Amino acid sequence: MTEHSLTGDALRTHLADLSVADETARAGAAARNSRLTKPAGALGRLEDLAQWYAGWRGDARPTLARPQVIVFAGNHGVAARGVSAFPPEVTVQMVANFRTGGAAINQLARAFGARIDIHALTLERPTADFTLAPAMDPVEFDAALSAGWDAVASDADLIVVGEMGIGNTTAAAAVSAALFGGGATAWTGRGTGVDDTALAGKRAVVDAGLAFHGPMSDDPLEALRRFGGREMAAIAGAVMHARARRIPVILDGFVCTAAVAPLALMAPGALDHCVAGHLSAEGAHGALLEKLGKLPLLSLGLRLGEASGAALAIGVLKGALACHSGMATFDEAGVADG
Repeated sequence: MTEHSLTGDALRTHLADLSVADETARAGAAARNSRLTKPAGALGRLEDLAQWYAGWRGDARPTLARPQVIVFAGNHGVAARGVSAFPPEVTVQMVANFRTGGAAINQLARAFGARIDIHALTLERPTADFTLAPAMDPVEFDAALSAGWDAVASDADLIVVGEMGIGNTTAAAAVSAALFGGGATAWTGRGTGVDDTALAGKRAVVDAGLAFHGPMSDDPLEALRRFGGREMAAIAGAVMHARARRIPVILDGFVCTAAVAPLALMAPGALDHCVAGHLSAEGAHGALLEKLGKLPLLSLGLRLGEASGAALAIGVLKGALACHSGMATFDEAGVADG
């Protein structure tokens, strides 16, 4: 029997006993924010972002020094049904590109001083076609969860998660529809840029999968196992490890958000240590963020995946913390505060 550092049952146990933010640190950050040399609320969401980060790091005047970008890659059996504009071989090719530093995420991670780790998950063996069987059996699912859990660096003070996998917007649409209803039309978009005919086929594939497996709302984690990919399960595992260690997380786009949506449904507040890095151009992403109560930090029309939008948001968070922890207070600056 294969042993895993995180199983579905262990994940459920973590969700039943979630770590919480340090309210003393958050209150201290709020008090400091109220004394900074600026009008009250003048830095808008940056103020809230700095206080959120302070609470999870347990430091009223925090800095961000060791961000980690983690990109998980997986292949999907459902891709054989023509749901993407690109063939599955592109997943392997892009992983090679990540590892030689040639992708967008490599440039963005470098620009914001982030470590980047690439985890390719059994690319030679795609998940099962979810219109015919569960995408992963329990052992495969636990292995993917564990890969995510184990990917979190011991010294990271921020986790940024992203993915690569041809066919994974189809998987994300199916997971979202299984969790929230609405059928394929509500959740299935163009992904890598399929035309109208291919989009209709993609929606038919999602509906076929939903009909085969039946309702999943009573067990959100099962929806991830039956419809998701290994990279999506790994994202869920990494986000749970970050929560256990009170490491803040920036989420990427639609696929990433769908991967963690089951956690939010299983335990209220399970994603309180996460912020949405951006609103992607994949149509259903906004609806999914709304379901999860997440307001994106950026909206730039991105639809690349690979943690690109979330990595850009590292800059926003760094800016928030630079102002919060670096600005002088009225007392320190000798400025009258009225």
